Amino acid sequence: MTLKMNTATTILPVDDAARARSFYTEKLGLPHRGKTDDGSELLGTDGGPMLQLMPVSDGRHSEHTALSFEVTDIERTVREMEAMGVQFQDYDLPHLRTENHICTTDSEKCAWFMDTEHNILCVHESRNGQPEYQV
Repeated sequence: MTLKMNTATTILPVDDAARARSFYTEKLGLPHRGKTDDGSELLGTDGGPMLQLMPVSDGRHSEHTALSFEVTDIERTVREMEAMGVQFQDYDLPHLRTENHICTTDSEKCAWFMDTEHNILCVHESRNGQPEYQV
């Protein structure tokens, strides 16, 4: 058996599916694909990876990055997202420091933000010209 990641679905817990859908479609520009019987909102392109915003009643969310989007120009992406109202997190920790919202390591640049439901999201750019994660 072989699993295909190009049709995988990431499921994020949300307190308010309509509010979350608005953030992901209006602020991040993801296409809306519809709504499921359980009230989940589906986002993504036909035949590609999908994002499911699943309503939860317990308000529990991950304390780590739940989803990261690879970009080719992180500085431009951060500026454009800020212009759309996305607020980036800044860190000044011994192992994690940001400058202009961006953390730079030997292999990548990353910037973190939260959605309306307090899920931690990230945009990242490889510094070596290759996708950060290869199999």
